[in-house]
Amino acid sequence: MSPMRVVIIDDHAVFAESLSLVLADAGHSVVGVAFSPADALPVLRTGRPEVCLIDLRFPSGTALDWMGRLRAASPPTSFVVLTGFLEQPVLDAGIRAGVRGFAHKGQQAGDILSVLRRVADGEVVVDQAAPRGPLRPGTEAQRVAQFLTPREREVLTRLVRGESTQALAKAMGVTRSTARSHVQSVLSKLGVHSQREAVVEAARNGLVSVETGEWLAG
Repeated sequence: MSPMRVVIIDDHAVFAESLSLVLADAGHSVVGVAFSPADALPVLRTGRPEVCLIDLRFPSGTALDWMGRLRAASPPTSFVVLTGFLEQPVLDAGIRAGVRGFAHKGQQAGDILSVLRRVADGEVVVDQAAPRGPLRPGTEAQRVAQFLTPREREVLTRLVRGESTQALAKAMGVTRSTARSHVQSVLSKLGVHSQREAVVEAARNGLVSVETGEWLAG
């Protein structure tokens, strides 16, 4: 499969930057990351991505409020809206506004990438969209989090804060080998393949606060 050119627009910086690294690891080109629709306009004009992933809600309005301006900035770009719930009026308005897909916030990073790939290939993807109605508490990641040990929870919070394995080992008072073992255990339990994907899962599923790096999942 040919690599995609992608722009990400999300006001959760940890999630946006981590997902951009996951995309890059998968061989795609992230031509820009923006934290608001307004900031994305020049990125879209210069980057001309094939596909753009944008969160639904921002302090400045919804993605649909901005869709006309975003599409005008880069007419060839296909837009995928990321949301935790999908009400029928939002779906209808999105399709009318030219949105080509909806991705669910509870999906793993690989599933989000699959939606982007299908949209880039010309599909309109709504069959993998968020459930109709509010996102129910207790996503798969949240259920799995119950089985993380206190040490593993600390590891995950430190990964979300951006700490390296070396810094993590020093802060926790363990060897780098032990720290790597803790990290690998976290990845295995979350069903992901890299620290970056673990950060995406933790941020998107409300396991760890992206603002403070504190554990949230009870």
